[in-house]
Parts: sequence; structure tokens; C-alpha cells
Amino acid sequence: MIHSLFLVNSSGDIFLEKHWKSVVSRSVCDYFFEAQERASEPENVPPVIPTPHHYLINVFRHKIFFVAVIQTEVPPLFVIEFLHRVVDTFQDYFGVCSEAAIKDNVVVVYELLEEMLDNGFPLATESNILKELIKPPTILRTVVNTITGSTNVGEQLPTGQLSVVPWRRTGVKYTNNEAYFDVVEEIDAIIDKSGSTITAEIQGVIDACVKLTGMPDLTLSFMNPRLLDDVSFHPCVRFKRWEAERILSFIPPDGNFRLLSYHVSSQNLVAIPVYVKHNITFREGSSQGRFELTLGPKQTMGKAVESVLVSSQMPRGVLNVNLTPSQGTYTFDPVTKLLSWDVGKINPQKLPSLKGSMSLQTGASKPDENPTFNIQFKIQQLAISGLKVNRLDMYGEKYKPFKGIKYMTKAGKFQVRT
Repeated sequence: MIHSLFLVNSSGDIFLEKHWKSVVSRSVCDYFFEAQERASEPENVPPVIPTPHHYLINVFRHKIFFVAVIQTEVPPLFVIEFLHRVVDTFQDYFGVCSEAAIKDNVVVVYELLEEMLDNGFPLATESNILKELIKPPTILRTVVNTITGSTNVGEQLPTGQLSVVPWRRTGVKYTNNEAYFDVVEEIDAIIDKSGSTITAEIQGVIDACVKLTGMPDLTLSFMNPRLLDDVSFHPCVRFKRWEAERILSFIPPDGNFRLLSYHVSSQNLVAIPVYVKHNITFREGSSQGRFELTLGPKQTMGKAVESVLVSSQMPRGVLNVNLTPSQGTYTFDPVTKLLSWDVGKINPQKLPSLKGSMSLQTGASKPDENPTFNIQFKIQQLAISGLKVNRLDMYGEKYKPFKGIKYMTKAGKFQVRT
């Protein structure tokens, strides 16, 4: 299936390559570099690039491109999902998935890739199984390996691999038994200049951290499960029970895992948590322009909107800006024309605003279009879709675990046109 994997950094250098069948020349990446040059931003590189003899399938995460080389036709989403799993595994093992971390742990990286793919086909992608096969690197283990010449590869096969629940190892014991669930929603939206919603959708995930002794059987129910129409589950979830009763029933993996991801795309279910009032004017023949921007919360159920950051690519004719923020700080780069305003937390009693003037090129014609604003924000303890967990029950074990649910909403690609 997957022939080779190339890791490309932000400056366009291939810093790691792995081949599962025959060696594919690095020159195949020239097609990828051409597509990268044509794209304005790294996120805009096409995920699938056809070449005369191969397909190049890539994902961009943590400022690194993971480029898989395919010789036969395979479902692209299958490969993309595997590449994301590789990134998540590196992050789980090394704390961060960066070029430096991969280079520092290059032996472990090759051992992981060897176990995750067998002759180009996915084999072990569960974190629990991999951690039994290949021990995560620690300073002590690295020193011992350097002196003795041994490796991080485990001596025994994973215990869970042969059972009906390969995602959970046997004989798990904890002194503190706890299960935490994080409901994280990302809202993608485009708002036009009158404040109407052109498009809005929510990408949501439920991430779990389960540290329970033995072989517990959990059920998780929701207040309003009908919201979840487009859902993708972890293999541990019993799908028939979900179809019949809309209840999640599962034997959880040990440690951190993604229980499910979902997508809410019907416009009437997506609440827009912030609004923007703007007045940006360029007068014909004048070297000055007016700039006014105010942000405010709406439909947030009384929860605070935090970590707000507004950025915008100003028109080419703008030489400089002279603005006064009511809160936070702003920066403007006269070369790239990028305006960035770090607002922080929105106080509903005193709405943050950014007002002032813009200096334009003298004699230049009025800009064709007004700038577009990209907004980032976070809202703690709120799932904007209205999803709520009803209860979490455990069967099969006698002890009482500690249970916790946390909600968070953040902006994905949230764009306001002016």
C-alpha cells in the first residue's frame, strides 16, 4: 500500500525518509515541491498529487509535511488517516512532534515506523500496543542503550494483541482509578459584511484519558445524541448498541485515546459565539483611510470568550496604520501588510475595539476590496453545538472510579468579511 514516507520541513528539506518495499528516489518529491510553490499557504497544498508513476499523499502538521508515496490506487483517506496516526504517535512518544524531536529520537522513529507498517500495510497503530513493543524514550533508557548497545524494542509480544480487545493490555493496575473526557469543538465559519452567516460547521471530538484497573466496561450517554449525525468511532465502541440506543458502550484502551469525532453541518444548529462591528473606508484620491473594529460575545451561555486573536492581510496600498486598541496590543508589518491584534479576554461590559487611521500610497487607486479578518478564540466549559454528556457508568469492576467531563469550544477557520 504505502511504498515510502518522506518528512519535509518548512524550508523544503527532506530530513527523514523510510522505504518499506524498494527504495523510491527522492526526486519523486519534485512534484510535491512544484505543488507547494503554487500554493499560497502550506495548508493549501493539494492532499493528493498524481505523478506519472506514483501518487503523493500528504498531511501538514507541526510545520512538517508527511508525504507518502503510493504506487497502486488506494483510498486516499485511508492513507491520510494513517499519516495522522503517525503524527499522533510521535507526539505521544516524544511530547512534541517537531523536526528536532524526530532527529533526536531517530532510532525510535524508525522502530515505530517498522512496527506501524508491515510491508506497506498498517499493522499496529494503537498506542498501547506500540508502547509494549517499543518502550518510550527516557533519559535513563537512552544512557543505558548508549552504553550497552541495546534498543528500546520490548522482549515480549504485547499481551492484548492476541485477545478480543487488542487495544487494551491485560493486567492493568492503578492505585487511583480515574476517567476523564474532553469534549472539544472547533467552529469553522464565514460571516459576510452585514453579519449574516454564509457557512458554518462544527468539527467535534471527544478525547479520553482512562486509567482504570482490570477490564472495565463503560457506557456513556448524552442528553441530546441526535445532534451527532456524522460520527467516526474508535474501534472499541460497539456500533450496534449506538445504532439502536444512541449510547456509547465500550471497553476503553488504557491511557489517552480519541473516543469519537463528529461533524455538525446543519446551519440552524451552529451558534456563532462572537460578532464583529466594522467600519473600514478608503476614500478615492485620499492618502488616509478610516479603520474601526469592535468585537463582542453572543450566544455563549454566559461563558467568557478568551485568547482572542484577530489577524488580517491588509490591501497592498496600505503603507502603515496608526491605531489605538481599547485593550490588548496590535502589530502591523509594513512589508507583509499583516495586521495582528491580540485581544485576550472579551469583557461584555466593555467591548474591545481597535480604532484609528491608515496611511495609503499617494496617487494610488482605491483598493479593490476590503480586508478579511481571521479570528481565533477559546470558550471554556461550553460545547457550542449544545452537546451534553448525561452520565458515565462502569460495569465489570467493583471499585468506584473518579469521573470528569470538560467542554471547550475554539475557532477553526473563522473568517469575517468586511
